[in-house]
Amino acid sequence: MKNVLKVSAVCIFDPAGRLLTVRKSGTDKFMHPGGKPEPGETAAQAGSRELSEEVGLDIAAAELELMGVWHGTAANEANTDIEATVFTAPGSWDAAAIHPTAEIAELRWMDIAGAADYDDLAPLLTEYVLPRLLAI
Repeated sequence: MKNVLKVSAVCIFDPAGRLLTVRKSGTDKFMHPGGKPEPGETAAQAGSRELSEEVGLDIAAAELELMGVWHGTAANEANTDIEATVFTAPGSWDAAAIHPTAEIAELRWMDIAGAADYDDLAPLLTEYVLPRLLAI
């Protein structure tokens, strides 16, 4: 039986409409900023906290808009599935305001229309979020 992790993730866009992806230290897949809720946190509170910890953005939980909840394969943990609550952040953000912190090794702004050209994206992105964004 697989482990199931609950995670929160947030879609951040720059003025050109590119999606922010991050790669955590010791991993090879790019994903949204986000992570596991701490005890007592809502999914939105976890997303807000993770944005601050991972990329230095302070966005209140109440400002995040729910995109969806999906179940899929964890990108970086063997024999593990995730239950991911995914949000979008309001507006667009200047890349200069965003910087890798905590366990983030690398940031990458991705053109959604060219997502098929990337072979290093987390399953949550390729299976659920990108198809939804491309359909909008």
